[in-house]
Amino acid sequence: MEEHRRYRTFVSDSARWEGFAFRDDDIVISTPVKCGTTWMQMLCALLVFRTPSFPAPLAQLSPWLDMQTRPLDAVLGDLAAQRHRRFIKTHAPLDGLPFDARVTYLNVARDPRDVALSFDNHMANMDLERFVHARMSAVGGDDLEELGFTGPPPPPPDDPAERFWEWMDPEGGAEAVAGLPVLVQQVGTFWDARQRPNVHLFHYSDLRADLVGQMRRLAEILRVDEPGDELVDAATFTSMKRRADELVPNSDTPFWRSNDRFFDQGRTGAGRAFLDGDGLRRYDETLARFAPPDLARYVNEGWGAANE
Repeated sequence: MEEHRRYRTFVSDSARWEGFAFRDDDIVISTPVKCGTTWMQMLCALLVFRTPSFPAPLAQLSPWLDMQTRPLDAVLGDLAAQRHRRFIKTHAPLDGLPFDARVTYLNVARDPRDVALSFDNHMANMDLERFVHARMSAVGGDDLEELGFTGPPPPPPDDPAERFWEWMDPEGGAEAVAGLPVLVQQVGTFWDARQRPNVHLFHYSDLRADLVGQMRRLAEILRVDEPGDELVDAATFTSMKRRADELVPNSDTPFWRSNDRFFDQGRTGAGRAFLDGDGLRRYDETLARFAPPDLARYVNEGWGAANE
């Protein structure tokens, strides 16, 4: 685990973690895209500050260190100035991060079928021109040729089913920004390290089914007091959506068409309803190409299925 892989796309570069000065009680929140990152950041914020009222927007309290829309020095400066317990966002797999025994590493997985639908909404809500401008202003474009970046991606297909299957089996494979291979690889690095005492796996479906129990579990992991009713209520999807402007990711470099739309529906199981029998078989066969059976059960259904 000491030697780690570099994960690098137009969006992020895990090399930005090199030399980061951890503190003893730091928390690293590492998830695949659209798997509950903002939700886990919110849970940590509530348990750290012990109040639903935060001193700054969530994106400032919990920055995405390796995202390339802000200069690295600025992000590191903000983190160095924080005096509260730090909880830092990333989408990098565990083998792409410095591993420190003093740090708590949290991962959240989600049914890939739901992720595909959520990512579709995510991309429709993103102003790509503003995003590219933020990235170029922050880090420049000297690496674009090496990354093979030739400009914004082509428009997505009009057919939502076609977009769904493009996410499930993208041409970029594990090197793409998102997609089934990326999700499985990311969660898989945590799955393989799940016996380590400072590595903890959560699942979106478990959070939806038992938010109180999962918040209590997180409080125990972080060694803080259990949450009261006020904190649990603030962590619900409905409450978070009411605070979209404060909680939306990247509020410091805004490129969303609608902050409210970022918190779409928080749905669970919609991806299954999207598929007929043939589609479900195709999905199972596709997932089996990327994940062994135990990991496939876990990403589909959470801890209940994984422990059967």
